[in-house]
Parts: sequence; C-alpha cells; structure tokens
Amino acid sequence: MRRLWLWTALVLAAIAPPSARPAEPGGEPPAAEIREAAVAGQFYPASAQRLRDAVERFLRDAAPPAPARPVAIVVPHAGYAFSGEIAAEGWRFASGRAPDLVVLLGTNHTVAGFRGVAASPERGFRTPLGVAEVDREAAGALARLDPDVVLDARPHAREHSVEVQVPFVQVLFPHAKILPLVVGAPDPELCERLGQALGKMLRGRNALVVASSDLSHYPSARDAAAVDRRVLAAVASLDPVRFRSAIAAEMSRGVGALATCACGEAPILAAMAAARALGASRGTVIRYGNSGDGPLGDEERVVGYGAVAFEAGPGVADLRALQQPPPPPADGALDAKARAALLAYARETLVRFMETDTVPTTRRLPPAASQPRGAFVTLNEHGALRGCVGQLLPSRPLGPTVGRMALEAALRDGRFAPVTRDELAALEIEISVLGPMAPVAAREIVVGRDGVVLAKDGRRAVFLPQVAIEQHWGRDELLDHLCEKAGLPRACWRDGAALQAFQADVFGETHRP
Repeated sequence: MRRLWLWTALVLAAIAPPSARPAEPGGEPPAAEIREAAVAGQFYPASAQRLRDAVERFLRDAAPPAPARPVAIVVPHAGYAFSGEIAAEGWRFASGRAPDLVVLLGTNHTVAGFRGVAASPERGFRTPLGVAEVDREAAGALARLDPDVVLDARPHAREHSVEVQVPFVQVLFPHAKILPLVVGAPDPELCERLGQALGKMLRGRNALVVASSDLSHYPSARDAAAVDRRVLAAVASLDPVRFRSAIAAEMSRGVGALATCACGEAPILAAMAAARALGASRGTVIRYGNSGDGPLGDEERVVGYGAVAFEAGPGVADLRALQQPPPPPADGALDAKARAALLAYARETLVRFMETDTVPTTRRLPPAASQPRGAFVTLNEHGALRGCVGQLLPSRPLGPTVGRMALEAALRDGRFAPVTRDELAALEIEISVLGPMAPVAAREIVVGRDGVVLAKDGRRAVFLPQVAIEQHWGRDELLDHLCEKAGLPRACWRDGAALQAFQADVFGETHRP
C-alpha cells in the first residue's frame, strides 16, 4: 500500500505546493532553532538512505562540472521524481566551486501578502540527512545592507522551494553553510536591491547563489517546450528587462492552460542581479525538460524545468541545450541497440522507484523511443507471469510509455501482489512494441503473428501475439479465452464481437539468475 500512496504523492509533487498542516505536538525544538522538514516523503524521500541514494544517482548521471566556476545557478524545485535530474545538472555544473556558503533563493508559496525578503532566523534546516547550518551572521549582515530583508521564520515554515535544494547542498558541499531567503514578490526594484546587496556581501567569499524556480505551469508538453525555450533564452541573457518582457509576451499569447512562465520569477531576478554584481557576464542553459518526459508525467498538463548557470567570461549566452533534437525515424524501427536501451530503461525505472522513490527520465534513449507507440511490459519470475500491463494506443512517446508500463506491471496488475525490491533480480522483462491496429475477421487472424483485441457489450480484452504460442492455443481457443478474459461467455466472438488485430515487436532480457 505504501507504494500506491507514494505514486499519488509523487504526481502531486510535480505540480502543486504542499498543503498547510499543523505542527506535530511534543518534543520539537523551538522554531527559532531548527526549521523542521515540511515536504520529506512528498517532494523527496523521507528515508535518509533513500534520499542520499537519490541525490547521488542524480549527480552521478549529470554532466561533469564546468571548467569555469559559476557564481549563480537556476534550478527547479518540483518533486525529485520529476525535476531531480535537471536540478542535479545545475548543481553538478557548479560543484567545482566547492563553496563554503550557499544562498538559497526561494519563492513564496505559503504566506499570502508577504512581499518582502525573509531571511531564516533559525539555526539550521533539517532534512532526513541531518541539519544544514544556517549562516545567521550572513543573514544579519544582509538585513543591514538591504532594508527589504527581515528575519522571519513564517515564510520558510512550509516553503518547499528552498527545502528541496538543501539535500543537494548536504551531499555536494557537506561543510557549507546555507543562507535561506524567500523572495516574496517579483518586484524588479526589490530584486535588484537584493541582488546588489548579495553581491556586496559575497564579494571575496567562496559562495554560490541558487535561484529555485520551475518554469511553465500546466500547458501541454508541446506548448511548454516552445514557451520554456524562449523564457530560458531570456534568463541566460542575464537581462532582467528581457526576462520580464519574455514572460509578458508568452502570457499574452493565449497558450492553453498556461498559468505562469516561472513560479520563481523573483528568485531568478535576484540571482541575475547578484550574478552581475559578482562579475557574471553570460548565461549557460545546462538542461531543459518537463514533467511529461518521464513515466509518471502527463503530456497534456506539464510543468517545465530548466537549469541555468551564470558565469564570468567573454561570449554570448550558451543556448545549445535548447536545440530541438532531430525527429525520430519515420518508420520507427527498433534496432538491437534501441531494444537494449528500452529494456535497460524499464529495469532502471523499477530499481530507482523501489530504492529511491524517484524515476529516471528518457534522455539517454535513442530517437526511435520518442515516437508515439503503444507498448506492453511483461514481467516473468522463474518462468511464471508476475505482471503484464500495457497501453494500446500510441498516445505518448515510447520511452515514457515503457517506463510507466513497467511500474504498472510491477505495482498495479490486480492479479498479483505488488513486486518487491527483493524480487527484481529474479524478474525477466519483456517489452512488446505495438504496431497499428486494424479491424479483422476471425478467419483472418494468424496465431503467433497477430495480437487481438476483442470488444463486445462494453467489455474489452487483449492478448499479445506471443500468448497463443506460449499457451499452445489454436485460433478458436485464442478467441474463446479472449472472451473469458473480457468476462463474456466462450464463443462470444462468433456473434457480434468487434475484433482488431495488430503485430508487435517483442523482445526481452536474456535469462537472469
């Protein structure tokens, strides 16, 4: 049951701030001392080991640190299962700096009407990895430099945009202190004052400024890709006027369901100003994606994520990460390399979800995996079926479909108990990539070649092409069993049933001990 609850929690963490909840009674340190974790178990794992494993795997998969040492980065703040990989790209890009102070600029999701800048008065921020020490001297110094800054714990108490960044600091820079700030409003003058004050305070220090912001909220994946790329190009320009103009232009286009272009607009503006004050002259877009890229996402309603670095040096903004990949082959043929990559991705999805409560994105899959295809994932254990779930219609790209169906087969096939972590080594994964479906008469069905969908009286059932061979069925037996699977009498196919046939590219792992 925990896994099914976690599934729902992860999906909510992709798009929604945490709801208010009362403090738990008894035994808590005073609020002025430790800020307790508010979204552990919702936005990131609540277990210390699972959290550390998740962050370390994200960082391991990210590109190596930049030769230059960026003074500021922009990273997303959604649930780790959706944006953790992209956040890790930004964090690792800046990891060569090894700062002793990390300024965390969050946005205000929780305190209505707060429009200033809240510095945390607490001694530390707790996560499952322990307590990250707050640099209270730096908080006081900043408040003296900028009258907009107040020491106020309220905007921090339930704010996830700062909290989700803290585990990255704890893993990458375990000896660094943090300076958590919630920027209440995207007032350009307020953000400029804050950035200038940060620049003055941090000059000569080994510090990193981190702006926590997601991008577009709730358009389709296709619309998000267009909107977010234009906004990220403006962010990388280090020009606040261009950035705000880009947001205004995108919001005026009437893009369906677009609620915002950057829920951390204020942190980004402040980070731009601080970066310029610290000598940055160019931006680099490190990575872009959205919540629809992975197996848990919905391409019709996404949140966009980007990682950007601000650094010194000549040259214009580096926007290579925003280049659209070439379209997949028209025939969608899967060669041996693509098949192996999909099988590895399905297994990695199961392992990551069960070990870290996160899932990998599809960025390393070949172009053919980005073409919309239906697919089934079958799990076998010691030669016996352990789960099989699929998507008939080609409504999503193949890669995310395979990842999601692997999870569904392991956790949501109602015929079986959910798969456990201990079973993974014994499982063999088989993927069936479906071709187009077409109406067919019963006499035209070829056993072993055709998968069959039967529909009658509001009921439907499907068998993959390999099922009849594995069960040693002839055509009529296949159809009789299909009727039974649909909850209908045997031989129902002989009178008024609609039949569709399809072929499938079926491939699986070699035998696993």
